[in-house]
Amino acid sequence: MLVVKKFGGTSVADKERIFNVARRCMEEYKKGNDVVVVLSAMGKQTDVLLAQAREINPNPPKREVDMLLTTGEQISVALMAMALDSLGVPAVSLNAFQVPMRTTSNYGNARLKDISTERIRNELESRRIVLITGFQGVNKFDDYTTLGRGGSDTTAVALAAALHADICEIYTDVDGIFTADPRIVKTARKLSEITYDEMLDLASLGAGVLHNRSVEMAKKYGVKLVVRSSLNTKEGTLVKEDVTVEQMLITGVACDKNTARIAVIGLEDRPGVAFKLFNHLARHNINVDIILQSVGREGTKDISFTVAEDEVDEAVAILNRHRATSVKCEEINVDRHVAKVSIVGAGMMSNPGVAAKMFEALADVGVNIKMISTSEIRVTVLVDESSVERAMNAVHDKFALGVTG
Repeated sequence: MLVVKKFGGTSVADKERIFNVARRCMEEYKKGNDVVVVLSAMGKQTDVLLAQAREINPNPPKREVDMLLTTGEQISVALMAMALDSLGVPAVSLNAFQVPMRTTSNYGNARLKDISTERIRNELESRRIVLITGFQGVNKFDDYTTLGRGGSDTTAVALAAALHADICEIYTDVDGIFTADPRIVKTARKLSEITYDEMLDLASLGAGVLHNRSVEMAKKYGVKLVVRSSLNTKEGTLVKEDVTVEQMLITGVACDKNTARIAVIGLEDRPGVAFKLFNHLARHNINVDIILQSVGREGTKDISFTVAEDEVDEAVAILNRHRATSVKCEEINVDRHVAKVSIVGAGMMSNPGVAAKMFEALADVGVNIKMISTSEIRVTVLVDESSVERAMNAVHDKFALGVTG
């Protein structure tokens, strides 16, 4: 049996936790299984490195940022190999270049293209635990790239797919996937299983347990995915194509505070304007989420949309560069004090009135809705950031998702 295990930064934050992970990997190894382990940087090491970079240069080149950040995972795998060696277990650490793991050249947010499994399989045949850096790859120029925050999950799932692993286990500091963030909603309960589609939406909408690309990849290649705690041995949450229990109306509630709303006021009300606006952003890899266009008036219209908060300055700068030509408008407004609150559940496809029930819950606690976006299994609203906790708890209670008694 081939098992891929991924441990996040909190799981390897210090010596004690490194040895805790080492012993868990050793237990798997002693069952006779082949073990591949993907590690994130220790604790908040990535944030520390980013802060150091910005002390030197407030706007550092993205290539150099990637060169810097990839050192965090290399420290983790090297220390873990040393810990396993001290326990008498043969192990080898490999970085993205040594595997190798090839990616696109989009520094800071690259996508995996190909993974060579030859070196890994050779090490496994020699009965070594193989420790691989998460979050990173190598592009066509032989430069290091990173896969975006949370990218170690994607590394693990990609390796599981390439190696045809029997299971991919994602270890974190929580017991699995919950109906909501238990730090915000105290009555949130752990799910025993969830569909790929539901998990993909939750991950994309702010549920920080799994990176959305990892779920996308798991669904595409049918990777058996389990999320569980590295701090105990409780059963986690299984992510798969279909759930065996009766489908709940709503599976979970998510929030995303890393968002901002941009309102482009007084655009020309004619064909092609919206295309030009969003095409400028797309060419700079800026992802746009909720979009709202007003009814045209006196030859003009307004378009509002949301982007990630850390991309809002770049988005506004791009639009301002084109205000004199293709994006003629009266003004561009930004609201950084907003957040998205979403409900997700495959059950809503066959049950009308779900959105109305959500809106009623928000109205009951005095939360105003700024924008709305929907899909077959999701309803997302934009609200004031200050009302997120109130909104989350109200919606969670309305759909009776929490623990009882």
